Amino acid sequence: MPGDMLFVFGLLAVTIVLFVSDKVRLDVVALLVIITLPLSGVLTVGQAVAGFGDPVVLLIAALFVVGEGLFRTGVAAAVGAWLLRMGGTGETRLLLFLLPTVAVLSAFMSSTGAVAIFIPVVLSLAREANLSPGRLLLPLAYASLIGGMLTLIGTPPNLVASAAMEQAGFAPFRFFDFTPIGLAILVAGLAYLPVAVRLLLPARDTRADGPGHPPLREFARRYGVEGRLHRLRVRPGSALAGETVFDHGLRRAFRVTVVGIKRDGLLLPSLMPVLETTRMEVGDLLFAEGAADDVERLCAGLDLEHLGFPEGELRRMHQVFGAAEVLIPPESPLLGKSIQEARFRHHSGLSVIGLRRDGRPVPAHFTETRLAMGDTLLLLGGWKQIQALSHQPRVFVVLETPAELDDAPPHADRAPLALGIVAAMLALMTTGAVPAVVAALLAALAMVACRCVTMDESYRAMNWSSLVLIAGMLPLAAALEKTGGVTLIVGALVAGVGSHGPLALCAGLFLLTSLLSQFISNTATAVLVAPIAMAAAAGMGLQPAPFMMTVAIAATSAFSTPMATPVNTLVLAPGRYRFMDFVKLGVPLQLIAMALTLAIVPLVFPF
Repeated sequence: MPGDMLFVFGLLAVTIVLFVSDKVRLDVVALLVIITLPLSGVLTVGQAVAGFGDPVVLLIAALFVVGEGLFRTGVAAAVGAWLLRMGGTGETRLLLFLLPTVAVLSAFMSSTGAVAIFIPVVLSLAREANLSPGRLLLPLAYASLIGGMLTLIGTPPNLVASAAMEQAGFAPFRFFDFTPIGLAILVAGLAYLPVAVRLLLPARDTRADGPGHPPLREFARRYGVEGRLHRLRVRPGSALAGETVFDHGLRRAFRVTVVGIKRDGLLLPSLMPVLETTRMEVGDLLFAEGAADDVERLCAGLDLEHLGFPEGELRRMHQVFGAAEVLIPPESPLLGKSIQEARFRHHSGLSVIGLRRDGRPVPAHFTETRLAMGDTLLLLGGWKQIQALSHQPRVFVVLETPAELDDAPPHADRAPLALGIVAAMLALMTTGAVPAVVAALLAALAMVACRCVTMDESYRAMNWSSLVLIAGMLPLAAALEKTGGVTLIVGALVAGVGSHGPLALCAGLFLLTSLLSQFISNTATAVLVAPIAMAAAAGMGLQPAPFMMTVAIAATSAFSTPMATPVNTLVLAPGRYRFMDFVKLGVPLQLIAMALTLAIVPLVFPF
């Protein structure tokens, strides 16, 4: 064995030991690999750092931006709320609903793209259901990989295997030839993953450390305004139709404050705060704050319909509306003015729904109370208006904002644009009109150009440790290929098991391919192993289809390491996974995939 090949095998062994030991960060190990390869002379400096410009790394970086755009526009939260309604808050039920959804999507588009879309959805979903994201994200990644086994276009190894057969003069695989095997693995995965995550994955808390902000309900309790939020509909013929809340003086006449409107749009309903100039329309849903008897008087007087307030509607409202507690400072121009005279809605777009003086709530009818230094107010309105309060330090001192502000999408009005951008990206990826990396980069640029996400938010969205990890492992794969290590392994395995019959050869090919795909791109693995499988089939006088199908499925069964595929790398950081998490959950799934492949392939493609 040549010295450079022996060195690369040794480096691979040390890398795996460091990964498994969890004593050194994965990205630091990857950097050490990048440094070691050119120092040893196996690769040039350019080859060692080429991973940072590799299409896979650029694809992942672009998808981080696309995912951030979905989060910042509220699309992720909306999809998460829908999944929550469909699947409930139980971990097992959510997985049984989420995983098939992702798998079907991955059957027709890039698995990496599907996971990038669903990561912010799952994070939002986990917050709403009070679950650990780490119990959802790795199963999500595995479901997307299995989804790639369902169709010819689901994953590149399928296309590599089909093209190799066609080039050798055999009929290529048809679109749904992969479906029986992929479907069996998906069903087995749905049975295995919900049980395995509970037994094998710890429920790590992924929230930031340190004390958090109180929720909105705590603000309501402090100011004695719990249970005072109501939902009203403007009926045809209502005196409010075509008028503003200022025209009717609702606060003065009924002691009720209309703080928001939900109005049907061209594509989706829109939620918006109520300003002095906002005119009501027939069919509008109004969010009003006030005592129940005052709200009933308002409905009777202006012909409004009093509706219930389902929990889901309240969650959607919190995406747009919120509250803040502010203090009246010593030199505030509001000192000595009543709430009505201060015209909060006119100057800040916010409504005062609570007042505390000397640490105690002032009774509900406080609009004529004159403000004094040290008073604190509870302001309600749109998140954008609340965030703008910090620009008026002479008028208000912002004491506290609720926890819901962290989840509020700052660019919610751009949600239709974000959806259109993602749809265009998926269309480009699915049709193959442009390479996947180009489609993702175009989508990332469009997200910034359409102001779905800012440049600063884009850079913060990058998970640099994940990018460094995969950029560092790519040159190690290149070194294995350059020194002939991959060819040596493949040749030895085929020579060792080929004499034991076709099923033994299929088993050997599966083991070899799935092992290589844990450390080398699954596409590169398929390219390397496919010609060996073709030659072995020819040498035994057998049809190549069962062997090529085995290679394709095995290459996609990259479940056991975080660097095996970009899909695994994407979920590594947000799930706070360790190397052994992939091993514990992935190896059994890989063995299940192998057993099902060896059982079904001979039935679908007889030797």
